[in-house]
Amino acid sequence: MLVLDWVAPIFYCVIVVLQLHGGDAKDLKAMCSTCRQITDNFNKGFERTAKKNFGGGNTAWEERKLSKYETSEIRLVEILEGLCDSSSFECNHMVEEHEEQFETWWFKRKTKNPDLFKWFCIETIKVCCPKGTFGLDCNACVGGSDRPCHGNGKCDGDGTRAGDGKCSCDRGYEGEFCLDCAAGYFNEERNDTFSLCKECHESCTTCSGPTNHDCDKCKSGWEKDEEGTCVDTDECSKDSSPCKDDQYCLNTNGSYSCLACDSRCSGCMGPGPDKCRTCAKGYKDEEGTCQDINECELPDPVCTEENRECENTKGSFNCRCASGFQEQDGVCVPSPEPEVSQEVPSSEGAYTQTAKLSEQHEDL
Repeated sequence: MLVLDWVAPIFYCVIVVLQLHGGDAKDLKAMCSTCRQITDNFNKGFERTAKKNFGGGNTAWEERKLSKYETSEIRLVEILEGLCDSSSFECNHMVEEHEEQFETWWFKRKTKNPDLFKWFCIETIKVCCPKGTFGLDCNACVGGSDRPCHGNGKCDGDGTRAGDGKCSCDRGYEGEFCLDCAAGYFNEERNDTFSLCKECHESCTTCSGPTNHDCDKCKSGWEKDEEGTCVDTDECSKDSSPCKDDQYCLNTNGSYSCLACDSRCSGCMGPGPDKCRTCAKGYKDEEGTCQDINECELPDPVCTEENRECENTKGSFNCRCASGFQEQDGVCVPSPEPEVSQEVPSSEGAYTQTAKLSEQHEDL
């Protein structure tokens, strides 16, 4: 039994260490996140209960007999009950597992260790690390804990017991220490511990300064002029347009766009009916602008079928049945006369009989 008394604790410690070292990085980060949430909610609960008391009628008696609510176990319980949502298993499990530590801090450590997150999450249950450190031993991130990744990136596992401390550089920076400038950026300032990268001019692939005069190489869509400056290539000025027949070319910095011609155009050089190469069918050129042709006003009628009349539309026309006629089997036939009802008195004096006006005319 004596052997078991000291073997069991050692075995338990070994298991815990193995779990920590072999634990999934996401799980370790999640534990720190849960702990931070708990301590944040604890601080909110502490503020929420700041002006409460025991709720009795004689506060002076309560404080004298029951001690002050401010430091009471009742207040602690109220705060603990509001730390987690009922659906959050991880949060409730952590609070339940470490309830004794909360009591210790509340009654014995709070005065000397007012930062609950630091005391509980970092120093006591050890699921988090101080800012700028990472991993099981809370090692300093690359660049130091004060400026992880030299201020130009994020340290993997920063503030948790997870991660490998490698830097994930911000946009514009690269390299193990995030001190080098990525392609399209140049160093405005640089020393062994500090680097400030600025973006090159939009025309540069690489550069030594901020303007299009400082390009080492031009991007596609740009070309160097006689002075070595990267200038825009006007793709739209070429003899053969890069766009389709029903589109016009619009030059942009470093590129171009193909936009649809106006519907009145058959090919165009720009937007609107005044930029047409030729007018589309149903339109004609009037003083340089393509306008609709009113086919209904042409000398020769366009609607030749019997009882049809012309209706002009944009770029075309319709032949519809004239007034008083309707479409039937592809021809226009007279519309039927509307039925008119008339009430006549019955032998009993009530209006019960309806006769068609057309039938009355026939009887006459």
